[in-house]
Amino acid sequence: MAQQDYYELLGVAKGANDEELKKAYRKKAVQFHPDKNPGNKEAEEMFKKVSEAYEVLKDPQKRAAYDRYGHAAFQQGGAAGPRGGGGGGFHDPFDIFRDVFGGGGGGGGGGGIFEEMFGGGGGRGGDRDGADLRYDLEITLEEAAQGIEKEITFRKAVTCERCHGNGAEPGSKKVTCPTCKGHGQVRRSGGIITFTQTCPTCGGAGQKIEKPCNACRGEGRTAKTTKLNVRIPAGVETGSRLRSSGNGEAGLAGGQAGDLYIVINVREHELFERHGNDLFCEIPIKFTLATLGGSIEVPTLTGKASLKIPAGTQSGTTFRLKAKGMPSLRGGAAGDQLLRVHVEVPQSLSSEQRKILEEFARVSGDADEPMAKSFFDKAKKFF
Repeated sequence: MAQQDYYELLGVAKGANDEELKKAYRKKAVQFHPDKNPGNKEAEEMFKKVSEAYEVLKDPQKRAAYDRYGHAAFQQGGAAGPRGGGGGGFHDPFDIFRDVFGGGGGGGGGGGIFEEMFGGGGGRGGDRDGADLRYDLEITLEEAAQGIEKEITFRKAVTCERCHGNGAEPGSKKVTCPTCKGHGQVRRSGGIITFTQTCPTCGGAGQKIEKPCNACRGEGRTAKTTKLNVRIPAGVETGSRLRSSGNGEAGLAGGQAGDLYIVINVREHELFERHGNDLFCEIPIKFTLATLGGSIEVPTLTGKASLKIPAGTQSGTTFRLKAKGMPSLRGGAAGDQLLRVHVEVPQSLSSEQRKILEEFARVSGDADEPMAKSFFDKAKKFF
């Protein structure tokens, strides 16, 4: 199948300048980055393709060869390209991504967009940052309203205590990699172009472990159950993510540890329903209270509150208790508590109660006009 044009992959014109190329690559790389598309093989493949396209087009010599000969310029035994073509070749697409987004080389985190978006830059020379972890934590609505400290337990990869992370058995040492001779990269010929890639033997470290650690088998990490106290701030809701920096998996060969993301799930409450920072609940009241009026005590998340019911309150009327809802996660005003009253009609009456109500119906004229007059005036044409 024919390879897609590099300019089309990046979405730029053939005469695009360096800044336009870089801007286009940034957009595509963020769109298809594996961290943004976990488990999506198509996105991962597109990420590699756009990285390959940018690797060629950002280099003046490779771009000139591509413009003249197309993909054949980089194929083994392909069409003849310009003489004296420079080396450099294709690199790991993540290395290209870090170059563009400021993820840092030489083992240090360079900050920039890469670190801001994905939690740290990838190192070079064999060091690899540890993976981020996710922990799903369920809490009650009361805990979400007050804030709480929770102890969580999870397993993660930690630095091996026996070899202190270097992967070598104590007393053993690291030796120069025989494949790359300590350079961390190997070169291969691709016709007229020389390609450079990470050494497959040492993974770019330039060194090999003489005798792997017995505890971690040379990885430099072991699995361990970890306990951690995390502070859940007041106002969190289902889907809130809390980041615990450095509490993810340990890095390899000096790489930084990943982060731990605590994802909150607030359990459904038996009385209250949350809408943003407001709380909603239904309160059943007797029809005598709705008719005569009075005061009742109603529940809130912080205790009891008094609610005045005016005489003649209709079923479905909603009352508001200011600032009795959820606190704002970002420090703003607290929400309100909304209470909708539902007037209960008795399903059975004693003889005395029935006699009194029948007298009330007679005195008020309800027996002759059982429907509200306002409704009857609108509906009488149907009778």
